[in-house]
Amino acid sequence: MMSRIALAAAIAAIGGTAAAQTPQTPTRTDSGYVTGSAGQMATGAFGQCVRTGYWNPGLAADPCDPTARASMAPVPVARTEPVPVAQAAPAPLVVAPRPVIEKVTLSSDVLFEFGKADLRPAGKQKLDELAGRLSDANVEEILAVGHADRIASEQYNQQLSEARAQAVKTYLVDKGLQSQLVKTEGKGESQPVAECGKMGPEKASNKKLVSCLQPDRRVEIEVFGTRQASGTGTTSGAGASGGGTGSTPSGAGTSAR
Repeated sequence: MMSRIALAAAIAAIGGTAAAQTPQTPTRTDSGYVTGSAGQMATGAFGQCVRTGYWNPGLAADPCDPTARASMAPVPVARTEPVPVAQAAPAPLVVAPRPVIEKVTLSSDVLFEFGKADLRPAGKQKLDELAGRLSDANVEEILAVGHADRIASEQYNQQLSEARAQAVKTYLVDKGLQSQLVKTEGKGESQPVAECGKMGPEKASNKKLVSCLQPDRRVEIEVFGTRQASGTGTTSGAGASGGGTGSTPSGAGTSAR
């Protein structure tokens, strides 16, 4: 009996030694690669990993096959530039013209003596007529603009046109119009209306030239505001052109500048 037990033990020992000396057989796993019994990757003659028959890119693993790695480089963020918004062009400012209820042009020959800014009786009469027509009007402003012809110096004619416009204002204020409503300007010889050309010496003694330049010697008066239309009770901004005083009266003298 003892001999049998000894024999079995000897055979077991010999089998264990043989098993230890027998090389491990590679096994197949579901990792996609052939591995040994210890789990290590089996390699071929050139050190490459041995893939199983059902390997696919989804089973790729390091170090056998490189796997995609997320890039650590920052992803550039596209800059969004603000889109310029087209601005609508501002609407043009439309200024409504002021209503003119009177506009007259008076010859300075009627208003003043030659080379002076003192009103003549005929000039006062014309201004009285104008003031009378404004008695039922809502006057917003009166503008008196003096003009002169080209005879004499520019400085002299400028001062003379200003003085004559001021004389018209003074008279109208004396007739009851408010001083702040009456504005004056002097244009001197800068706005001629006569076409006389070269007609000899530029002197007051040149009667032909003085007569031709008569339309340049004038005072223009504009009255802005509204007035009650007769019998209708409505207001109107369109006025008469002076009731016949807008043109130079016939028979006016021609010696004034």
